[in-house]
Amino acid sequence: MKEDTRRKLLEVTLELVSKKGYIGTTTKEIAQRAGVSEITLFRHFGSKESLFIEMLNTFSFLPRLKEIIPKLESISYKQALEEIGIRFFFTLKERKSMIKIILSEIKLYPEKLRWIYNNFINEMIETLGEYFKVLQKQRVLRVFEPKTGARAFLGMIFCYFKSEEILCGKDITKEEAEKIIKEFVDIFVNGTEVKDE
Repeated sequence: MKEDTRRKLLEVTLELVSKKGYIGTTTKEIAQRAGVSEITLFRHFGSKESLFIEMLNTFSFLPRLKEIIPKLESISYKQALEEIGIRFFFTLKERKSMIKIILSEIKLYPEKLRWIYNNFINEMIETLGEYFKVLQKQRVLRVFEPKTGARAFLGMIFCYFKSEEILCGKDITKEEAEKIIKEFVDIFVNGTEVKDE
């Protein structure tokens, strides 16, 4: 029952933040929509910031990335990046409303919340960076700063998503996304993989 309440609060937070943004969403409204008291919300999460962090950790690409990486050992580096890239793109697409609001609110965020958001992005970059580090030790990848590589790879896909889906208002199809991500991966692989002498 306790887990059900927690999950419901997280789902309602995602729904409301996607419509109203972090600033426009109140803990009172979240609690009411979830059918619990505000005290129950604070008992579970302690603060609005903690609830927001947990919502990001639950519904973003980070848990999916952590789940994917151990399964990549059996496929090639190129196939692994395609898998990560496509899943990342479609997670962004799935969370499009929330991302639009976060992007519009980012200048208004208090410093502490900006710090939380940056830490969350950094954890994604570090997670992918660790994967690159393992491949460097196996001499699959040339020497480069793994976190910079992770930032570049995820950044390519995020910029594509932002420019096409958010700024241009397109609804990119699965086929279009897969085609462009395969091209990004090809460019990235050719820049990072060890070349035969």
